[in-house]
Amino acid sequence: MALEIERRFLICNDHWRKLASGTRYRQGYLSVEKERTVRVRIVGEQAWLTLKGYISELSRHEFEYPIPLADAITMLDTMCPLVIEKLRYCIEHAGFVWEIDEFFGDNTGLVLAEIELPSEDTHFERPDWIGAEISQDGRYTNAYLSKTPYRQWPEHH
Repeated sequence: MALEIERRFLICNDHWRKLASGTRYRQGYLSVEKERTVRVRIVGEQAWLTLKGYISELSRHEFEYPIPLADAITMLDTMCPLVIEKLRYCIEHAGFVWEIDEFFGDNTGLVLAEIELPSEDTHFERPDWIGAEISQDGRYTNAYLSKTPYRQWPEHH
């Protein structure tokens, strides 16, 4: 069984920008319930269908399957009303890979970092560009951002 253990953080400066180049992601959601998320994702010429099941704020069951690109495009265009686009940057730091997501569209202005860990209590070193932890704040999940974009949050008006 696949398990995803992930912690998310805000970014506090732009020092990370010189460390990697971004890859464009387009993803949409067939389900965005807390208990289950079903996502279609396109990265370049590759596509995946991902199912996630809630365990805790840090851990989820995750099952990901490659699908034909043409199928993913059709799903995103006809079945996924909740779509987000972002650039993802991958940066190695102290034995872990950090993924930084820079969002576009109605989520422009939001930049987040996440790290996948082997267990919830794994110790890791934070780079100097990592700010406040937001792992427990469900508003910062991609699924939530697809239905309630960052620019619609009251504190960003």
